[in-house]
Parts: sequence; structure tokens; C-alpha cells
Amino acid sequence: MSQKKFAVIGAGQFGQAISLALSEKGFEVLVIDKDMKKVQNISDDVAYAVCTDATDKRALLNENIKDFDAVIVAIGDDFVERLLCISNLIDLGISKIYCRIKGAHQQTILEKMGITEFLSPEEELATMLAERLSNPNILSYLQMPDEYRIASIIAPNRLEGLTLGDINFRDNHHLSLVTIRRNFEEIENKELTMKQHIIGVPDNSTVIRKDDVFVLFGKDRDIDNFIKINL
Repeated sequence: MSQKKFAVIGAGQFGQAISLALSEKGFEVLVIDKDMKKVQNISDDVAYAVCTDATDKRALLNENIKDFDAVIVAIGDDFVERLLCISNLIDLGISKIYCRIKGAHQQTILEKMGITEFLSPEEELATMLAERLSNPNILSYLQMPDEYRIASIIAPNRLEGLTLGDINFRDNHHLSLVTIRRNFEEIENKELTMKQHIIGVPDNSTVIRKDDVFVLFGKDRDIDNFIKINL
């Protein structure tokens, strides 16, 4: 199987974060930005980093943009520049385009251009922060369609010492336990430290320990209810 290739247009903070994450997973990543300083900042961490203008169709062709499995348009504040870039990508026949948006109006405009994949880091961060502030037990979550989510939740203290069979997530709470993140003592640089690791697929005999983190899948309301009744 050939290595997947991704192009990221825009090397601001958001674009760099995406590029680094993809590169760390072993994908071939091309970063494009018209700011040479930003290109230089990322060049050592990705396969290719090019200083060019993505609003210039010929410049995109010169970078063989058609050869990439997907293009992520991460251009920040300049919406006009983003539109011109996307228009070029559509004209070049790029079928998989992910685009950064800021607000519903931008999404509406892009939908009329045929774009269906959107990235909204500011909105997602705000939503996650609001969730964390309203419910400190939720460490992180991935929102999914139809009001489902995967959430990392601090195991309630009152469940310490019980087995997963005692809790019976599926029948009693309509939830699926994906795994547990657990603290383990390790020696690092001759010092004793605590590091968290996944314990794999736990069975009903697994005993809940202090500071365990449940990774749960289920409806939003069922996850919220589970937390409320166990506070």
C-alpha cells in the first residue's frame, strides 16, 4: 500500500499543528505558505515545505497538487484568499478538500462551492472549554453524529474498588467502555515517575483504581447522566 500524501495550505499555528500531527503518523506532508519565515519554521518537520502563493493556480500545479490524497486549506484570517485557493483546487479537480472556517456564514458560502469537509478549531476549542468548565470530570471528548461521543472521564471516587462487572456499563448506563487509562510507576532518569497507559481491552473482573480514566462511548445524555449519578 502506497504512503498517503497530504498538502496543507497555510502554515499558521493551526496549519502547523495539523502538518506535524500528520507527519508524526508517517504521512508524506507538503506545506505551502507565502510567508517564508513560516515555511522555514516547519521545513525540518515535514517532507516538503514551499513558499508560494496558493491563490496562483499555476503555482499549485508546479507543486503537483493533484498527486495528493487530500488538501487541507488552513489559511487563517483572509477569507478571500481562502476562497481563491479553494476555487483553484476545485478547478484542478481536487476531490478531497478540507477547509478551515470561522462561523456559519463562511460555511454556507463554501457549501455553495461544493465543499463538505470543514474545520473550525476556534469553535471546537470553545465548546470543549465550556464542557470542561461545566463538568471537570470530562478530560476530553470527540463529538460524533447523532448526539454520540467518545469521552475520557475521570473515574468517580465512589467506584474505586468495584469491578467492571459490578458497574455493568452497557445494561445499567447504556454505555460502552472502550478502555481504561491508568497510572503506572516508572523509572525515568533514575527517578520514580507516574505515567498513564492504556490497559487494553478490560474484562468484567478488572478492578477500578484511584485516578483511572474511563474512555466511554455513548449518547451525550447517557454520559452526562453517568457522571451526575456518580458524583
